[in-house]
Amino acid sequence: MKDVARQKMSIKVDCMDLLNEQIEKESHAASSYLAMASWCDQHGYSNSAHFFYHQVNEEREHMMRIFKFINDCGGNALSPETGRVNHDYASLEEVFETALDQEIEITKSIHGMVISARKQGDLNTENFLQWFVTEQMEEEQTMRDILGLFDNMSGMAPILIDDRIKKE
Repeated sequence: MKDVARQKMSIKVDCMDLLNEQIEKESHAASSYLAMASWCDQHGYSNSAHFFYHQVNEEREHMMRIFKFINDCGGNALSPETGRVNHDYASLEEVFETALDQEIEITKSIHGMVISARKQGDLNTENFLQWFVTEQMEEEQTMRDILGLFDNMSGMAPILIDDRIKKE
């Protein structure tokens, strides 16, 4: 019966597998942002902490969006396992640099899935992923804008940069 159900899915098996891997990546990103929020709280950067707590929720929403899509297509979404995440940073700037690097990796993964869905003729998955393509452009730009504050306000106390993050 399991093989019959998989044959009737409206998602290609390879795409489903990639989406399940993405669920894990989104879960890991949420955990990383939670660790970043904690670091910011511990160091008195309350606006940055608030920013990262918001990012945690966004990543969890992304994970759930993918999870539900797989199941709605008749596939089998897998609950993610999250490994260890970094909790130690040298500076507020390093936190945001790490966040940008993480977003770039997520973007690469999304793009890879779009290309794979296109090659396999999985139009439902390709169409579904377009929202993520746009979302990732926005996520990367947000991190770049915040990192730009460090360049534009160089020499100023990080707490003043943290205050500007509230306005971003």
